[in-house]
Amino acid sequence: MPLPFIPLVLGGLALGSAAAGAVGAKNASDYKKEAEKVNKRANRIASSAAEKAETCRKNCGEAIERLGNCKIQVLEESIKQFIAEFEKLNHVELSASSGLNELQKLVLDKKSLAELRQLESLAASVAGGAATGIGAGALTAFGSYGAAMSLATASTGTAIGSLSGAAATNATLAWFGGGSLAAGGLGIAGGAVVLGGLVLGPALGIMGAVASNKASALKDEAYTNLSKAKKYSEEMRTASSLCIGIRKRANMFSRFLLSLNSVFEPLVYDMAQIIKQRGTDFRVYTREERNTVAKAMAMAGAVKTILDTPLLDKDGKLTPESENIIPKTKNKLLEAK
Repeated sequence: MPLPFIPLVLGGLALGSAAAGAVGAKNASDYKKEAEKVNKRANRIASSAAEKAETCRKNCGEAIERLGNCKIQVLEESIKQFIAEFEKLNHVELSASSGLNELQKLVLDKKSLAELRQLESLAASVAGGAATGIGAGALTAFGSYGAAMSLATASTGTAIGSLSGAAATNATLAWFGGGSLAAGGLGIAGGAVVLGGLVLGPALGIMGAVASNKASALKDEAYTNLSKAKKYSEEMRTASSLCIGIRKRANMFSRFLLSLNSVFEPLVYDMAQIIKQRGTDFRVYTREERNTVAKAMAMAGAVKTILDTPLLDKDGKLTPESENIIPKTKNKLLEAK
């Protein structure tokens, strides 16, 4: 009779189920271990990328701020003294002075001189505000913007408040300055920053694998995290490269401004001595004295050209003019010698 064999068959099924359960448990354990391992790798990739981007951001922000400080230094010292002395002169006319044709390409006209005067006043406001901690981001904005943009921004309200406000509405500048936006939610805290057309989110919060009844799902999720971490790392690498490029350009501008100022400052002093000794009527000056005045005007024009050139556009990209303006200005100065 077949009945005695039924318990044996059922027993075999039970043993088979137990074996399958053991295999399933082992697979689940392996999945969880693999998920933990993959998630740790994803975390390392994301953390390393975020750390490098943060270092590049900080260095870039400091370089732009140094440029802002450099602009203020030149404006408050050499430009301020130049304007004070130059405005004493009467009957300044370079066209009658042979040999000054090239210098005339650089010298200031009345409009440029008025803009320099305004910019010098603005620089004093920015410097005063930065010294007292008012208007965070003003130096960053001053370093990034061209003179015309700074003046246009300042004209909408008080100089310090408007310039700082402009920085606060530019996600890129806010990021470089280490601050978050007061409005719009585009600051670091808000989770997005625009840099050269690239939208950067906050650092990925990749969690380690936890106990779950769906171990295979954990493994799949871990590999999804790894894919996200790799994509994030690429975005951070792009951002870091952009920051490095901007830092180098800002440092180049700072060095060039300081080199211009090293020539400009003695010329302003010489011009002041000529005015002191010879009076304010340009017509009675010797050829050499006229050349000194013309060279001082040319250097003031060169300085203003650099101040007028924006480092970044509104999207946080390096402007094409910032790449070309220094060699162009050098060439003009060489021709004027």
